[in-house]
Amino acid sequence: MSRRRPTFERETALWNAGRTVVAGVDEAGRGPLAGPVVAAAVVFPAGTKPIRGLRDSKLLPAVVRERLAAVVRERALACAVAAASVREIDRLNIRRATILAMRRAVDRLGLPVHEVLVDGLPVPEIGLAHVAIVDGDALCQSIAAASVLAKTVRDRLMRLLAGRHPAYAWDENKGYATPWHLDALTQFGPSAHHRYSFEPVSQLALF
Repeated sequence: MSRRRPTFERETALWNAGRTVVAGVDEAGRGPLAGPVVAAAVVFPAGTKPIRGLRDSKLLPAVVRERLAAVVRERALACAVAAASVREIDRLNIRRATILAMRRAVDRLGLPVHEVLVDGLPVPEIGLAHVAIVDGDALCQSIAAASVLAKTVRDRLMRLLAGRHPAYAWDENKGYATPWHLDALTQFGPSAHHRYSFEPVSQLALF
């Protein structure tokens, strides 16, 4: 497990420059074979102290993520979650659908955002002033907070979908290509919630 802890270093530099409304943005669900891609945007008040234990959501047990998500919602000036559907993923491709979800999340904040901090590489298609930070969910509190919100919301959604389609065990694998999920795909074929542009779903859909 990484020893790095996200800080407000990037946000503080922007706050000190008068850009006080800084939104951290991250996504969950780029890689699965099923379900939407979900993005979250989080704005903390200038001068906020770091949230203890906050880090990249993938490094946290589910119970800790849920606890931290509640703290983020309590401490944030504003936060929002949005998604792009499997149909949008298939129509646009996963990268463009992810950016669409991110833009929707920022738009739902209801604030005039001065700067967006995003995890990974630049995303000019988002149409907003932004700073891209590689490993941002490990380095930046706002991005880590968005990572936690996006992951917890998507996991809840996949558990709900699992109740309708129990054969795929989405409550456990969250739509990722585990052996159980792949076996169920082979046996039952794709559902309406699968991404038909992803392999092996695209191949199985031909039969």
